[in-house]
Amino acid sequence: MYYKFAKFCLSFFDNLNKTKFLKYFEKIKNKKIVHLVDVGAHHGESIKLFSKYFKIQKILAFEPSIENFNILKKKTRGYKNLKLYNIALGDYEGFANFKQHYDSESSTIAEINENSNYFRKKNYLFTPFGLKKKIFVINKIKINRLDKILSEEKIKNIDILKIDTEGHDFFVIKGLGKMIENVKILYFEHHFHSMLVKNYTLTDVHKYLVKNNFKKELKNKMSFRKTFEYIYINKNLLHE
Repeated sequence: MYYKFAKFCLSFFDNLNKTKFLKYFEKIKNKKIVHLVDVGAHHGESIKLFSKYFKIQKILAFEPSIENFNILKKKTRGYKNLKLYNIALGDYEGFANFKQHYDSESSTIAEINENSNYFRKKNYLFTPFGLKKKIFVINKIKINRLDKILSEEKIKNIDILKIDTEGHDFFVIKGLGKMIENVKILYFEHHFHSMLVKNYTLTDVHKYLVKNNFKKELKNKMSFRKTFEYIYINKNLLHE
């Protein structure tokens, strides 16, 4: 009960924070999206939010956790424009170790630093009175590159690419290869705490995107966390 209440409070503030992002998307996309790609779809929160405000022709959604994926399928029944993938995305094709966290939104491919203060505080807050429980389970999952999936789907352009992969975002971006040239809007999170061992920094991501003709448009701090959301725009496709 305590955990559910804490997550409800976080979701409430997150939805408030997303308002300015939605307004920005509305201004740029004028209520219409041809292709939306949701990487780290979780339980379909972003799918429902975007579908509420936009007319979307096709959605590709990726969720590597089988636990989350089963919930995602149930919560997105009836979406005829949606194709779901129970795989992870990165910069190679093969397999990866996936940490299924009891807080499903914190599940990740990235290594977890269990000695970090952030990790200890988070688990103390989400488990009442410091109650001990198994923090995460490691499963082997399939991983692929986004450029390969897009080629198979015969999708040449992405209007909005949303990425929320808990410290693995940069590798998803690099997995676009040359297809990054055809992404109009990139919407992703970056974590500044030490719980996730990312092996990259925001500066690395920023330089890579600038090199590929993107510019940063919006930045937003998520409530009660050392995490920010970013929107980058492809300058070459800005007015299309």
